[in-house]
Amino acid sequence: MKKAGLIILVLGVLIILLTGFNSETKEQVADTGNLEITAEKTIRANWSPMIGVAIMTVGGIIFILGGKER
Repeated sequence: MKKAGLIILVLGVLIILLTGFNSETKEQVADTGNLEITAEKTIRANWSPMIGVAIMTVGGIIFILGGKER
């Protein structure tokens, strides 16, 4: 259980540090005979660092409580 908590904790830290990513795709706009027109389209995926804080908190709780015997 401690390993799972540690993995979730590290995932939360990564989400805080990396708040999103960009991806570029090429889209065909027009195609007439020998002429082909393409456009690059940027897709952005962003998230709040607070999501990382929440995940890191859950991972920390699992890490701390995972080692205790009941």
